[in-house]
Amino acid sequence: MLPPYMTAAAIAGRVAAGEMSAVEVVRGHLERIERLNPLLNAYTDITARRALSRAAEIDRRRSAGQAVGPLAGVPFAVKNLFDIEGLTTRAGSKINRENPPARADAELVRRLEAAGAVLLGALNMGEYAYDFTGENAHDGACRNPHDTNRMSGGSSSGSGAATAAGLAPISLGSDTNGSIRVPASLCGIFGLKPTYGRLTRHGTFPFVDSLDHVGPFARSVGDLALAYDAMQGPDPRDPVVAGRPAEPITADLDKSIEGLRIAIAGGWFGTGGLPDAAAAVETAAKALGADRMVDVPGAEAGRAAAFIITNAESAALHLNRLRQRPDDFDPDTRDRFLAGAMLPTGWLVRAQQVRRWYLEQVMALFREVDLLIAPSTPFSAPLIGQKTMNLRGEELAVRPNLGLFTQPVSCIGLPVAAVPIECGAAMPVGVQLIAPPWREDLALRAARHLEREAAAAARTPKL
Repeated sequence: MLPPYMTAAAIAGRVAAGEMSAVEVVRGHLERIERLNPLLNAYTDITARRALSRAAEIDRRRSAGQAVGPLAGVPFAVKNLFDIEGLTTRAGSKINRENPPARADAELVRRLEAAGAVLLGALNMGEYAYDFTGENAHDGACRNPHDTNRMSGGSSSGSGAATAAGLAPISLGSDTNGSIRVPASLCGIFGLKPTYGRLTRHGTFPFVDSLDHVGPFARSVGDLALAYDAMQGPDPRDPVVAGRPAEPITADLDKSIEGLRIAIAGGWFGTGGLPDAAAAVETAAKALGADRMVDVPGAEAGRAAAFIITNAESAALHLNRLRQRPDDFDPDTRDRFLAGAMLPTGWLVRAQQVRRWYLEQVMALFREVDLLIAPSTPFSAPLIGQKTMNLRGEELAVRPNLGLFTQPVSCIGLPVAAVPIECGAAMPVGVQLIAPPWREDLALRAARHLEREAAAAARTPKL
């Protein structure tokens, strides 16, 4: 029987060596999906026939002595805003499912398969990616594998839950304001939000073009790096990555962190009154030798700018749908789009100005430090259906404030590794390792150190 939590690296190694067949790996994962997905609601579409055909081809290539790739036989799944040939790209919505099926795979799906990986299907998500909870009004809530009464986080909810539960060693999500880092934290796994413009978004349904990122989830840093390296490279169809060369990092993961100037992010990112977040940051900081706290100037203003940019751009994208089919939206999502449609144009202009100013402040800070540690979420997963939470003595809405610490980072496109931290909390909680633009290598090297030397490891659900 296939072990349910084998790493992608271990699977690829055994398939390439002929010690395990890709078909065996895929069948094992499909059986686990059949058993657990009714409980978790992580997958919305399962591409079993395609997966088994692809796995059989990998086995044929290996038997013939041909190269099978660094991800040979590794199953993966993608948030259902990635195009999958023959499936309709839902983007978590009711309206989109009436669209014709995609005619081709998203570019990152193609690149992972070119590296030997095997697509298992599409994953649940918040409607049109405007969500931090994982509660979808049309497909149902995606449930946290560590406690199915609790949120998985969103909007890449199925990605976090599926990888945490062993339903796919690697998954892909998107992150506009925190939609990789929030579910990674709540589900107890690793995630990577690369620099804005690092990975192509071609073949994905947009949310906010000027803020949208895509990236991987995994249960180990090594797997995260393998997936990331396989997906890099320029793509003229996405203007923000048109000329960016690949910069592989897998070989450098085990470099020493000695000499890195690592600091704790203070100010807006302070964890006073948030015990789970505080414990995670303290544990990570101690392991990385970070005994200095620095203020991140402009973070609160950056978050405010992100709210306005998100509201305005997303509302413009969905304006015709709002006019023609308002009742087919989740009411919560619809109301946020409507609010964005009514924002004065001058507010958006000002928000973009603030965003540029904020980036300048943070880049000045990165002349003094190489890496920042911040909490990923204010606390561990809330209950499904929970609408408010106590945040530093104030009762606030859950949905927007799960992104309290992630939103100011997305706003200026910085690369971030989301790292689970074992710090005594009953449910998973994690930290963000924030690096300067294009320095994913620093964030993942520090994540690897935490994984090997400290209390950082994917938490295994009791399923």
